[in-house]
Amino acid sequence: MDTAEGPPPQRLRTLPSRLTNHAALIANRIVDQALAQAGVRRYHYSLLAALEEYGPDSQAALGRRTGIDRSDMVATVNDLAERHLLERAPDPEDRRRNIVTITAAGQKQLAHLDRLLAAAQDEYLAPLPAADRRNLIDLLTRLVDQHGGKHH
Repeated sequence: MDTAEGPPPQRLRTLPSRLTNHAALIANRIVDQALAQAGVRRYHYSLLAALEEYGPDSQAALGRRTGIDRSDMVATVNDLAERHLLERAPDPEDRRRNIVTITAAGQKQLAHLDRLLAAAQDEYLAPLPAADRRNLIDLLTRLVDQHGGKHH
């Protein structure tokens, strides 16, 4: 958190909101770098994970479940479909809607991404022993749940 001019004022260095934000920036950089090794972004991972866990669904429902905006969802689905990691087909009940399904190749890619992200989590949490890691996850989960956040 130090700059070229030195550390920020003490009252800033101890603000939980500032520390959480700074930690999130570091975590995002590490995760983005890990996913980039496989040529994907966080949206790709979120969509594949949702499809694998919850099964086929409409693009709109997947967007709500993952927090991916409608325009970003279209681009993400298109990209993953081009890579044969998911398939989309018209919904038999409503031809205006597409139903998206993960493919076998998508499941294999998801397992690979899980390994990359596990390594990224280890890199991010390297200074913390296992008990502290579990405690941190518990504390962050409680904060997110308390303030109505969704687990994306």
